[in-house]
Amino acid sequence: AQQPGTPLSDQEYQQFFKFLRITIQASTACHLREMYGCKNALVQRLDEYENHGLIPPGPVCSEMPGNPSFHNFCIFSLHRCVMKNYFLKV
Repeated sequence: AQQPGTPLSDQEYQQFFKFLRITIQASTACHLREMYGCKNALVQRLDEYENHGLIPPGPVCSEMPGNPSFHNFCIFSLHRCVMKNYFLKV
């Protein structure tokens, strides 16, 4: 274990920036969703990409305690954005 206050190792920095880039990309996708809504072609392409080419029809079940299902994938994705729980799976 590294001493508190010491810089990350090269490998640790790679992991740190990999996570940061992924989080920034997820945040950007959320911003697009919030600005343009689910009917926007780019947002729909992102949803298709996330779901191997097909946006799941509703209702959508989730692993989220207290919110087991959502009316459709868009509402589920918007909820993930609001909660900053970007990588929660269906």
